[in-house]
Amino acid sequence: MKTMRFKYVILFFVSLFLFTDCSVKNDVTKIVITSDDYMKFNTREIIVQSGKIVKLTLKHIGQLDVQVMGHNFVLLKKKVNLIEFANKAATARDNQYIPVGSDEVIVYTDMIGGGQETTIEFLPPEPGVYDFVCSFPGHYAMMKGKFIVE
Repeated sequence: MKTMRFKYVILFFVSLFLFTDCSVKNDVTKIVITSDDYMKFNTREIIVQSGKIVKLTLKHIGQLDVQVMGHNFVLLKKKVNLIEFANKAATARDNQYIPVGSDEVIVYTDMIGGGQETTIEFLPPEPGVYDFVCSFPGHYAMMKGKFIVE
């Protein structure tokens, strides 16, 4: 009788572990941001929960080529001077306009052109307010917003 009860207890804990593991994998915040040929993101504010994986998709709904009107999503660390970062990024063409060796970036997408999309997954930083921007030269003036981690 005790052996049978022990088997059920083990089965219960194994099942609990398996089901818990599955729910964690599905605990993802999905975000879709669009950009266009007029240097605009469709949002200026993104709110996510701390500790919950973010799956961010950037869609370029315009038609212009990446060399003319490329866009990316760059999440910056706190207290980064946006204008200084953008000036450094503008000279990093060969690195998708991300300054080589920069310690100012948390995460970024690939640079995309009209009709393309790109997706990244990441764990958000600690709770707080962060800037996001497109680092294509000159775009930071219009393509920026706040990334809020609660």
